[in-house]
Amino acid sequence: MKKRLSLLFSLMLILSLFLAACGGFNKKDEAGDNKAGDKKSNVPQELRVNIKTEPFSLHPGLANDSTSGTVLRQTFEGLTVIKDGKPQLAAAESYEVSDDLKTYTFKLRDAKWTNGDPVTAQDFEYAWKWALDPKNQSQYAYQLYYIKNGQAYNEGKAKADDVGVKAIDDKTLQVTLENPTPYFLELTAFYTYYPVNSKIAQKNPNWYKNAGPDYTSNGPFKMVSWEHNNKIVLEKNENYWDAKNVKLTKIDMAMVNDDNTELSMFNNGELDWAGMPTGQLPTDSLPQLKKEGKLHVQPIAGTYWLKFNTEKPPFNNVNIRKALTYAIDRKALVENVTKGEQIPAMAAVPPTMFPENKKGYFKDNDVEKAKEYLQKGLQELGLKDVKDLPPITYSFNTNDAHAKIAQAIQDMWKKNLGINVKLENAEWNVYIDKLHSGDYQVGRMGWLGDFNDPINFLELFRDKKGGNNDTNWENPKYKQLLIDSQKQSDPEKRKQMLKDAEAILMDELPVAPVYFYTNTWVQKDNLKGVEVSGLGDVQFRWAYFE
Repeated sequence: MKKRLSLLFSLMLILSLFLAACGGFNKKDEAGDNKAGDKKSNVPQELRVNIKTEPFSLHPGLANDSTSGTVLRQTFEGLTVIKDGKPQLAAAESYEVSDDLKTYTFKLRDAKWTNGDPVTAQDFEYAWKWALDPKNQSQYAYQLYYIKNGQAYNEGKAKADDVGVKAIDDKTLQVTLENPTPYFLELTAFYTYYPVNSKIAQKNPNWYKNAGPDYTSNGPFKMVSWEHNNKIVLEKNENYWDAKNVKLTKIDMAMVNDDNTELSMFNNGELDWAGMPTGQLPTDSLPQLKKEGKLHVQPIAGTYWLKFNTEKPPFNNVNIRKALTYAIDRKALVENVTKGEQIPAMAAVPPTMFPENKKGYFKDNDVEKAKEYLQKGLQELGLKDVKDLPPITYSFNTNDAHAKIAQAIQDMWKKNLGINVKLENAEWNVYIDKLHSGDYQVGRMGWLGDFNDPINFLELFRDKKGGNNDTNWENPKYKQLLIDSQKQSDPEKRKQMLKDAEAILMDELPVAPVYFYTNTWVQKDNLKGVEVSGLGDVQFRWAYFE
């Protein structure tokens, strides 16, 4: 990344290896520089999108899913924001880094919460420590482990005062890291790093559960209405520090969990955007939309996989996990079912981070190997025949595309291995709770990168009870490789450590990778300036209608 400070030259070298989508960060770059949107227009600046379901949580410290993230990215703002693949200054006006690259001192710009309160460094300190406080059970607390004593506090081994984030004064935030972290500025754009209005939160612990005067945010938009399981309405935040460069006056977010209905709403003029990353298009519509030249397709850093609960039979046996993983025909799946130009995945980390993962660790649709592993697994479990396996349930959240994928894989496992699998679906909030509580056997899930580094995919499975692990799998060697990689300053050696860790993951297979994501969507021709990142998330702060 470009830096004016010569002391950051080594940071630039590390970033050049891992942040392929991150082209540079200039300390004078401002999130508000947006010349394209300055055109005068009489067109109503009101955007209508579909987010499919009720968000899991609109508290930055509790959110852990793409739906919640979609809303939070419009209503809150971190120290930085990602634009054109690069972190740019946002709530922070400037920053300095120590010679050892472990201490960041941020100066905050003059900004206000939606209720008029000033945004202070104390609000950042409060929010980060709140997410790390073990009693709050933040699934994403581990994203703050880069901060000194963050993990120790989250695990009850240190006090809140020991955590390396401190408000020096109202406008100065000092952050001390455990180790030099080349992607830390990118991390500060992620929603777990957003501030929270500490005055409001301390008075009302339930401030985030409904729209109203206590739901205060600091981003370009404010939430004015939240009809649970139906609709969220955002309006331009007149208190936002860069409000002059925000063109949209309103964003309507429908919650329609039917892909065909979403596309019909777009065709009928009821939506301005249909499909990812906010909603989803019906898979059967993609070939025709592509033929008509309407379909937008963008590869992103994300992996669709199946999670195995490694503590529930028969998935406590690695060979059974291997058999089911190898018996999936991914090429047929993406060509005939998903139809969105996805890439078959035989690895966990997307090829945008590890290019060699286009090939992966095993052969796609290797039925012969799958049968060998199945026989080994049966023997180890003391079973004579595949019919003796305990009943297997494949779980997924209610969605047409997920249902079709589940049905296809169900057929493959029956045809290739003779295994009968029951399908079970639930609405998103119910489904994600079941996964987090271990109340499942095998369940679909996807992971979209939070920042553009392989460790973001690998650290999910570092700790058995890690916030988003869900598989109950843990491997000491794997864990140590990830810990050691955080201290390794040589980019090539660090990369090899992460590759070695992924090899362990792909040998024990607590997850079965299925495909690497693409975003597919349609949008109104006169809608401009929507920022869809290489990580698959979306920002509307620069959007406008011409």
